[in-house]
Amino acid sequence: MSFRNAGSGKRRVSAGLAAAAAGAVVAMAGVSPAAAINSYNAVPAPERTEVGALIAQWDDDGDAATPDRVDWVCSGTMVDRDTFLTAGHCTSDWPAGVRFYVSLDQDVQSELDAAGQAHAGDPAATAAAVGVEGVPHTDPAYPGPSADPHDIAVIQLPAAAVAARWSFTPATLPAPGELNALGPQQLNSTPFEVAGYGTQEAQRGPGGQTHPGGGVRMKAPVAFDALNPSWVRLAMTAPQGNGGACYGDSGGPDFAVIGGSLVLAATTITGDSPCYATNVAYRLDAPAARAFLAAFVALP
Repeated sequence: MSFRNAGSGKRRVSAGLAAAAAGAVVAMAGVSPAAAINSYNAVPAPERTEVGALIAQWDDDGDAATPDRVDWVCSGTMVDRDTFLTAGHCTSDWPAGVRFYVSLDQDVQSELDAAGQAHAGDPAATAAAVGVEGVPHTDPAYPGPSADPHDIAVIQLPAAAVAARWSFTPATLPAPGELNALGPQQLNSTPFEVAGYGTQEAQRGPGGQTHPGGGVRMKAPVAFDALNPSWVRLAMTAPQGNGGACYGDSGGPDFAVIGGSLVLAATTITGDSPCYATNVAYRLDAPAARAFLAAFVALP
């Protein structure tokens, strides 16, 4: 299981039908689309301007010459002026001709809805109105074994085009082995925070289980649970004051406050399917992640 939004099918809508489809999802779920990450212990994150949404434009009708769909599919983080970090499964397994864009807007779903109405029938114009197009680079070792799937990718963007649309400070990446160096006791007391554009936890209704919301940048506290060589597991349990990630948060940041500074410790990859218990995140201080990132960004 992954937390890529496109896999759920809830937001895979054509540019011309974006607003109508979004309205239908809201009507079915009975929940405003302005909520995301989850519905408990989460708040909007307008200050996290380095966190963005990955938008895909792709063919969905078998005619690769005319890509006909566009939507946000994952989350991610700017780690320098032209590098957007996300998950490998977010940039893989797409039809030929897929194009990727990045938006750092707070409410990407509303922007897509408006652009879809303004550019009905023109998904390329819709995507360009909302995001900046970039070139994807997926770790060539993805998908690896479960112990280290190499589930990491970047979108290389034209820095001038990004700067012309958004102001942000790139996230701080961790030093090698920084989480190991903290040790169990300090990890247990380290504040963690997940951010992204994903949907809410599972809700049951007449039509079955749904994951409503999504498309708006949110944040929520999470707590340290366990550390593995390539993974950090973060608790999302509501009674402990935690929130958590869900579908569409794949590739998004899991920040840790280390030495008084906010550090991008890991990226969200997966978790439990109802989105209530655990966020499983890919460590960025581990050797494989650092080896991949070294080709694109200066590492501490």
